[in-house]
Amino acid sequence: MKIAQLGCDNKDETSYRTQEETKPSLSIPHWAAEERPREKMMQKGITALTDAELLAILIGSGSRDETAVELMRRILQACDNNLNNLAKWRIEDYARFKGMGPAKSITVMAALELGKRRRLQEVAARTTIGCSRDIYQIFQPMLCDLDNEEFWVLLLNQASKVIDKVRISTGGIDGTYADVRLILREALLQRATQLAVAHNHPSGNNRPSQADRALTEHIRQAADTMNIRLIDHLVICEEGYYSFADEGML
Repeated sequence: MKIAQLGCDNKDETSYRTQEETKPSLSIPHWAAEERPREKMMQKGITALTDAELLAILIGSGSRDETAVELMRRILQACDNNLNNLAKWRIEDYARFKGMGPAKSITVMAALELGKRRRLQEVAARTTIGCSRDIYQIFQPMLCDLDNEEFWVLLLNQASKVIDKVRISTGGIDGTYADVRLILREALLQRATQLAVAHNHPSGNNRPSQADRALTEHIRQAADTMNIRLIDHLVICEEGYYSFADEGML
């Protein structure tokens, strides 16, 4: 009797596990009313939603263990509740979380990329450079999420209006090489009378290295010979920047 009872218990447990394993994830329409971000948005407006709720609308469902909102809360916690940090994630980063397959991951990545492009379009409408902050607003959306260094030149006319921005080089995590001849070539081809240069530090430290200082002086001297003015060099990080002009280095 004892052995038979044990066999029956094991069968029930196996059956329960099988049911749980095949239990579908809860989609948003099946959540409790107070947990439905779509309904909350319709009733209170989109600004009433948290970041997790907005992201949950994108992915639609979580897993059998948690709702999409709960899943996105955990994901945001893993990147310090910072959408800029989340924008750096790749598919393999999302794959660490149960319920985040490639399709959902790509959906979130696409939405974050659209946000970045919106910022770039907003900046494009302001084409006159008046201070270092204007230069930072142009390059920050382009460079803040990169895990490698890139070096760019911003070409300006006599009225400080932007003619073009050109990537000069791309490198590794701790550096990139910038050819001064390429910088001046771009300026001459597009008839720029002023220019600014910028590069990012993926480390998050916006202090210029000795090599950055030497390169800045080299560019300034070379530009002077062509009667072109170097107005600034920015070292850009996600949360801020260093301006050679603001620090009296030009």
